[in-house]
Amino acid sequence: MNKTVKPEDLLPVDDSGPLYAAHKKVYPQSVSGTFRRIKWSLMGLCLGVYYFLPFVRWNRGLDAPDQAVLIDFPNRRFYFFFIELWPQEVYYFTGLLIIAAVALFLMNAIGGRIWCGYLCPQTVWTDLFYAVERLIEGDRRERMKKDASADPMKLERISELVLKHSIWLLIAWWTGGAWVLYFSDAPTLVKQLVTFQGPVLAYVWIAMLTATTYVLAGFMREQVCVYMCPWPRIQASLTDEWALNVTYRYDRGEKRMSVKKAAELRALGEKAGDCIDCRQCVAVCPTGIDIRDGAQMDCIQCGLCIDACDTVMTKIGRPTRLIGYDNDINIHRREAGEPPIYRPVRPRTIAYGAIIAVVGGIMLYTLLNRSLLDVNVLHDRNPLAVKLSDGSIRNAYTMRVLNKHGFDRLIAIDIEGPANATVHVVGADSVTPDRPMIVVGRDQTEELRLLVTAPAENNPEKSVPVKFHVTDIGLGVVASATDNFVNP
Repeated sequence: MNKTVKPEDLLPVDDSGPLYAAHKKVYPQSVSGTFRRIKWSLMGLCLGVYYFLPFVRWNRGLDAPDQAVLIDFPNRRFYFFFIELWPQEVYYFTGLLIIAAVALFLMNAIGGRIWCGYLCPQTVWTDLFYAVERLIEGDRRERMKKDASADPMKLERISELVLKHSIWLLIAWWTGGAWVLYFSDAPTLVKQLVTFQGPVLAYVWIAMLTATTYVLAGFMREQVCVYMCPWPRIQASLTDEWALNVTYRYDRGEKRMSVKKAAELRALGEKAGDCIDCRQCVAVCPTGIDIRDGAQMDCIQCGLCIDACDTVMTKIGRPTRLIGYDNDINIHRREAGEPPIYRPVRPRTIAYGAIIAVVGGIMLYTLLNRSLLDVNVLHDRNPLAVKLSDGSIRNAYTMRVLNKHGFDRLIAIDIEGPANATVHVVGADSVTPDRPMIVVGRDQTEELRLLVTAPAENNPEKSVPVKFHVTDIGLGVVASATDNFVNP
């Protein structure tokens, strides 16, 4: 059967509309409850650690930095309380990144976007900015009324805005200032910054972080979570049907109706939904969504809608947790009259936990057993070997000795491999010529030029493995490195 084509079907389609929805400002309402208290506690902990950790001291000995956590770029060191890491130990940071990523996967497998709702820096600082805004401008209704006012230029309103933005800028400035304190001695740098004698780079970083904190937490807010952050788009592929997410339990809530109408139906023995469509869950949501519409990418699962709904349910005399951490499996089980079941321990979470345990165990083992005396040897490439006038063979090497202790160490250099070989350190005199002894300064790398000489008749092979041993005379600790002795 042929379809009749109408003239209007041939007209071009108007595609001049916007490519994305216009931004609508969100006015989250304050709420109290279990999850709000958890968020306050975690916010205080995270901000306290971030702002004040640079001022914690840790004694490492004479002339060593006493800042507990310090990223010392000039001296290429990272200090974390009793741990001191060198550039050669970058694999520890690799291990930490693996643990952090898998821990994020584990949190997602157990409780959805726990990181987004409670620990993400964007969430923490936005929460703090919202608290300042409510303190100065009032709660949701007051802020909406003031923003919609026909006369926004009243002196009282201007003073509120100036005070709010001043406090926001102060928080943002201290956020940027705290960041740079992790890269230099905090008290010294604070004094330099206050007296305008600090490094230019420090002022640049403080300005950039102040601007980004002010803009992201003060203005963009939920747009960062919805449009900028990749995690909402990734986490869907890392979850399963057993993960607990903030969920509207529609098996209890539908059909929505007023308290009076629900009471009448229950009196007649008919089913009535607990949801009274008060929209308090929407009012408190920091991204402005309706959790009753189901799972959404915009939801950061902070749990504030749970607190708001629990408050309403308590007031109308209905059971709490109409909104709660749940999954669709349990909703269907309750609809079938079966009890809900939870499986936080399952192959996925076991695998994530095992990866964290294995990587953490390896890191801990290597950290506890790492040597504070390291040696690296590099053979000269041009020439590989030189034949001396007496017929003996000489090879040259560059040796780097790393002393990770906080005191000077006297080391002795021995070689093993070529027959009747001797070693000489260029530019260094030793009381024992056949066994050079060198002092390596504390927390330093010493580069040495070594000449290894051996009789040709005793070493006819084209190449002989040679092992260099560096021995701490005082502690008896030995570090070794292997290369080859070449016969031309």
